[in-house]
Amino acid sequence: MADGHQRHKQVIGKFRAALYDGDAPALPGQLRQVFAPDCRIRLAFPFEDLAGPDGLYEEAYRPLLTAVPDLERRDFIVIAGESGGNNWVGCAGHYVGVMARPFLHIPPTQRLIAMRYHEFFRIADDQVVEMQALWDIPQLMMQADAWPLSPSLGVNWHAPAPATQDGIVTAPYDQAQAAANRQLVLDMLSDMSKHPLSGGPEVMRLERYWHPKFCWYGPAGIGAMRGIDGFRRWHQIPFLKAMPDRRGAVTKADTFFADGAYVGTTGWPNMQMTLSGDGWLGIPPVNKEITLRSLDFWRCENGLIRENWVLVDLLHMYHQIGVDVFARMREMTVARQPRD
Repeated sequence: MADGHQRHKQVIGKFRAALYDGDAPALPGQLRQVFAPDCRIRLAFPFEDLAGPDGLYEEAYRPLLTAVPDLERRDFIVIAGESGGNNWVGCAGHYVGVMARPFLHIPPTQRLIAMRYHEFFRIADDQVVEMQALWDIPQLMMQADAWPLSPSLGVNWHAPAPATQDGIVTAPYDQAQAAANRQLVLDMLSDMSKHPLSGGPEVMRLERYWHPKFCWYGPAGIGAMRGIDGFRRWHQIPFLKAMPDRRGAVTKADTFFADGAYVGTTGWPNMQMTLSGDGWLGIPPVNKEITLRSLDFWRCENGLIRENWVLVDLLHMYHQIGVDVFARMREMTVARQPRD
């Protein structure tokens, strides 16, 4: 199977190359070469489930290429591994280019934009049979000065490639290293899940798992932060005050896979919780049960976790509690919306 993981990266390499060139007329045929006709496509809100490679092109990539004609895909993580009997390839990077026209009613900037993506591909018989993908659409709204909701507590920025510049893993698959790093992440999440229902912050033992210079790269709307103190101050405390019963990630351990120093997790969704308190993203305690879609990557170094890239489908979360982010954005930018 180790050789299989390298072959699966080559399958996705065709997809990556097609979007690096961004040739709109050629893209539909290129997608059909990589994706099975009945491939299950799960994309971030508002796209949701799409019908195979043609649906992926018509509903998502064609509008994106129309808005950003010089679109270029830039991966900074590409890993492969087995999870729960399934073979996955995970990619992280940015779609970049000049936003010349509206996208999802986001006004064009006429400037260079970057939209982070985390995309996971399940491979069978050398074809993609399932795609789970989060695009950081709020990041694009912010670059267009069109984000209509609460500001991020963390820093919104262009999330960097790994500090070691080795995120596109090409080395032969190392089963022992992958297993050790996967277990490190699972142990960390298991201890983290003990708080607050089973004790104070000390029960998480984050110092045991996280490097002193740990960086957490969250989505636009939450932001990035550094170290345990930064993570707790700018994300974890507000998150747990609002949703102390959060659950799901560790109980779905079969959605985690690893490759070299990197660990990835899929899940659609992979967390469930009740918004019973306030303090997170300025949302009041609506007492609604919600699910979160989160596609994550970790980089491990000398037995500690040093970097964590996290994308959460915040627009889907707002949709579940009855907030129409796009309607509010259109109202906010009405003077910049095209006239019928």
